[in-house]
Amino acid sequence: MTTDTCVSIVPYFKIKPGQNAAFKALCERFVATTQPEPKCLYYGFSFHEDTAHCREGYVDAEGLLAHLQNVGPLIEESSQYADIERLEIHGSAEQLAQLREPLKDLPAVFFELAMGFRN
Repeated sequence: MTTDTCVSIVPYFKIKPGQNAAFKALCERFVATTQPEPKCLYYGFSFHEDTAHCREGYVDAEGLLAHLQNVGPLIEESSQYADIERLEIHGSAEQLAQLREPLKDLPAVFFELAMGFRN
């Protein structure tokens, strides 16, 4: 059992051939756009060859939904440079319940946090 309300979204992108520099420039815009969000706990990109991972966490489901609305145009633009290979959503049952309907059109796998703590 946990009282942790943190929700994380874990996208992995496969960068299209020749689009590495363009995708990294877009990632810089993602970071700049996300930084002022009050419910964002952490946000950043890491890269391995032609795969990118966005590491991001939010105080709660409301924070994640606000983020997706905020970066919507950038998500649309990202499809020019990369495809989403995998998308995971992690959180407590209560937080995931608030996300399943709004995110039903995404190819996401929902992982329910079963135990743990946050300092």
